Amino acid sequence: MAEAQNIPAGSTTAGSIAVAAESTVATRMSAPPSFDVGDFPVPHGREEEWRFTPLERLRGLHDGTAVATGDGVKVAVDAPEGVVVETVGRDDARLGRAGTPVDRVAAQAYSSFEKASVVSVPKDTVLTEPIRIAVHGEGGVAYGHQIVELGAFAEAVVVIDHTGDAVLAANVDYLIGDGAKLTVVSVQDWDDKAVHVSQHNALIGRDATFKSFVVTFGGDLVRLHPRVSYAGTGGEAELFGLYFTDQGQHQEHRLLVDHTTPHCKSNAVYKGALQGDDAHAVWIGDVLIQATAEGTDTYEMNRNLVLTDGARVDSVPNLEIETGEIAGAGHASATGRFDDEQLFYLMSRGIPPMEARRLVVRGFFAELVQQIGLPDVEERLLAKIETELEASV
Repeated sequence: MAEAQNIPAGSTTAGSIAVAAESTVATRMSAPPSFDVGDFPVPHGREEEWRFTPLERLRGLHDGTAVATGDGVKVAVDAPEGVVVETVGRDDARLGRAGTPVDRVAAQAYSSFEKASVVSVPKDTVLTEPIRIAVHGEGGVAYGHQIVELGAFAEAVVVIDHTGDAVLAANVDYLIGDGAKLTVVSVQDWDDKAVHVSQHNALIGRDATFKSFVVTFGGDLVRLHPRVSYAGTGGEAELFGLYFTDQGQHQEHRLLVDHTTPHCKSNAVYKGALQGDDAHAVWIGDVLIQATAEGTDTYEMNRNLVLTDGARVDSVPNLEIETGEIAGAGHASATGRFDDEQLFYLMSRGIPPMEARRLVVRGFFAELVQQIGLPDVEERLLAKIETELEASV
């Protein structure tokens, strides 16, 4: 049984559901992947996967004119005892295992990096402290590759923090062994002029669990492409996202969950707030259930809160289902302004208008933030939300 739900509310929102008679992996949800840059034509903005992206603001990442400089980014890893941290060359066998580039920028990043950072958690290791990876921009152009690998039945939390100023294209791979549990918090807190384009690839083992939190605040342009695939039955993926898009910013999140294996689950919940002229947020949620993926259970949801005039949201949830033997599938999308009744209720209790506005926004995001489980990160994100709101006063 397949179920789809679309809830537009004053938004530029579109959604679709398709039940296919036969497998067609190379659909608009899943362009033919390749490690070769030459297999992808230079985009012109008319392509489905690029039509929302302002190409002129990519600073040459899409057409090969962005040349890496020595002052691109610095990567520092702070890991608990027992974690293996390596810097490897392009011949490492783990490179590319989690996924293949699906657009020209990802392929350019894969072809251009020199060294990859690999963080490995041995099998049966349960970490009680998070692994923290700091990616700091030094003002230049960089191409990067990171791998986080968990052995069978290992458990870990990884925080990846992006700060500073850079033009960065990167691939990030998560290799999750059978029965392992990985939680990743990726924070994009760039300076105002930064450009960040990245493909995230998660390969989930049998009965393994992957929980992802993508948080985007800073940068001139941020375009992230999380992708999930399954290496065995019983895998579960939870994809959470939070973004606050300010004046002139372009923030784009393009998800793809590719169900090829029976009896796996996925759940995606992304929430965003926008304020200021030309603030533009894009959310694309693609779920492909292939004919071999009987028993799949999936749902995706996107919610957007528009705080001022001049902001724009494009929200497109898609389901493509190639088998009728599934546990459930659905999607929802909604974009709107403040709930006047909520504001009136708070103001009628003596709360000033701006404070009432802050409370509504905090409540909108609180459900996601509280699931992170790291008090210092949660406090930082809530403080950042408050700072963004104060800037609009």
